[in-house]
Amino acid sequence: MKKRTAFVGGLLSLMSVGYPFLIKTVCSLSTSAIIISHSKKVNAESEKFYLDRGKSKQETGDHIGAISDFTKAIEINPNNEINYIDRGLSKNDLGNYQDAIDDFTEAIKINPNNPYAYGFRGHSKSDLKDYKGAISDFTKAIELNPGEKYIGEIYYNRGISKGILDNHQDAINDLTKAIEVKIKNYYLPYAYYSRGISKGNLKDYEGAISDLTKAIELNPKYTDAYLNRGRSKGLLNDIKGAISDFTKTIELNPKDTDAYFLRGLSKYQLEDKIGSCIDGKQALSLGLDGNEKEWVEENCG
Repeated sequence: MKKRTAFVGGLLSLMSVGYPFLIKTVCSLSTSAIIISHSKKVNAESEKFYLDRGKSKQETGDHIGAISDFTKAIEINPNNEINYIDRGLSKNDLGNYQDAIDDFTEAIKINPNNPYAYGFRGHSKSDLKDYKGAISDFTKAIELNPGEKYIGEIYYNRGISKGILDNHQDAINDLTKAIEVKIKNYYLPYAYYSRGISKGNLKDYEGAISDLTKAIELNPKYTDAYLNRGRSKGLLNDIKGAISDFTKTIELNPKDTDAYFLRGLSKYQLEDKIGSCIDGKQALSLGLDGNEKEWVEENCG
């Protein structure tokens, strides 16, 4: 049985563990941030018109129209960083990440002390998988103190980026900070989940289970949390507990290939070969590949 347990544990460890999304926007910038001088009243009013209309279009998802209006605002006043930031946000939402970075960089040139420009640029860098650059920008945003309302979201984003780079202890520290400063309730389960993933990667499986359980309490339909809690239970040899979590994952997502494979692997560990192969073959039908596919084919014929 020890050999069987070690073999299955090895396969469990081979499964990839993903992090959730980063928070796209750390704040919604207001036109009240614009300082209007009396001597430029006419131009400033025109700038405000385009900026306000662009914001309205942005909020309805018309990012192409928003970009056009923000560009007009920039032509009228190229020295207001808010215009560049808002245009960068719409470019980012359209997937034009490098163009968004260019706008956020221009905003930083105008005002090097705007924490939101760094926060948004960090997110766009992460979209381009430049996680080191993203971490640098998130760090600068934290140093400039964006205020209590948004600081948790920036710690969260930096923690996710560090986790992706396998800097798991640093990720745990940032995600803990995000939780302590009361990140918005919507993101709280993702913060616990991500911290649990990093703990699992450091082989702190009990800590991982604790955090993943908290994520599930906050979001009872969080399929990835059940899946990865099952993995951690399996690695602690709580096989029945693992099967229960993989079964819940399948109930929530009947096409989850990993859940079928891992449940089959757990049943194999309990010497239930028939049940193991039923799950393994179901995983194959859903596109299982790699070492996991080879294991099913070798053991289930």
